[in-house]
Amino acid sequence: MTQDILDFLNNIDTVNTKSVHTRDAYRRDLEEFHFFLINQGVTFWQGVDSKTIMRFIEHLNKNGKGGLQNSTISRKISSLRSFFNYLAQQNEVSHNPLKSIHNPAKQKKLPDFLLFEELNMLLESFDLTDPVQLRNRAMFELIYASGLRVSEAATLSLQDIDLDQRTLRFIGKGSKERMVPFYSDCADVLRQYLDESRPILMKGKLHHRVFINQQGEGFSSRGIEYLLDQCAKKAGITRTVHPHMLRHSFATHLLDNGADLRLVQELLGHENISTTQIYTHVTLDRLKATYLKSHPRAKLPVKTT
Repeated sequence: MTQDILDFLNNIDTVNTKSVHTRDAYRRDLEEFHFFLINQGVTFWQGVDSKTIMRFIEHLNKNGKGGLQNSTISRKISSLRSFFNYLAQQNEVSHNPLKSIHNPAKQKKLPDFLLFEELNMLLESFDLTDPVQLRNRAMFELIYASGLRVSEAATLSLQDIDLDQRTLRFIGKGSKERMVPFYSDCADVLRQYLDESRPILMKGKLHHRVFINQQGEGFSSRGIEYLLDQCAKKAGITRTVHPHMLRHSFATHLLDNGADLRLVQELLGHENISTTQIYTHVTLDRLKATYLKSHPRAKLPVKTT
């Protein structure tokens, strides 16, 4: 059985239709399923039927505290479906036992965002006379000002910035060009960083990346994630902060202040407006909380008989 898994993974490498990340996910999912089968006393693939798959899903739902997320279970089911399709093509099984198995519904997780007060705590915590702290302020301010993905901030080039027009024009997710504005305070900090800090951090190296790490190279996405969390902690923000929270904050604050949903969709670069609509749930929840806290009749105690 182990050899069949290796053959499947080698087939992925040969066909080259999946990323390295996807291949590793397949490997982990199939190894977990194989271990489950051993504990169930199943020693050959032909012995796997839909009931076996349902027991495995039940096992996943009991995994850890409260089970795995639907998105994780769905990925594992998709991995098994692809694997059994391969086994069927190799005549190792007569049919795919996942043919009648449906992936669980995708859970919609409300995005985490920073309150405006928390953002100010973060952005005002930097000493702009220090080249590194000036860079940090410019980078995090721009991510929030323009709703950038962390990958977009990491790969941003000098030619993508128009300081006079206060706009960014770059190739975003899905290889689509996007133009987004940024406000004047952000432009001032960004200009100061480019004039004063970036030349020092470059250490004589030549490239066009906007945001430079301590080695004079462009940041990786992971490097930005780590740096933001460390800076947030130093600023007194107790929860874990990641760059996508700045993007979520950008969208939430725009909608809170009356921005049109279609405009926010365009600024975020969302293909489908349903992706943007999740932010309306956040603003509605906050609206209800403010209403219950502020309306005089809403604060009256409930009468009991």
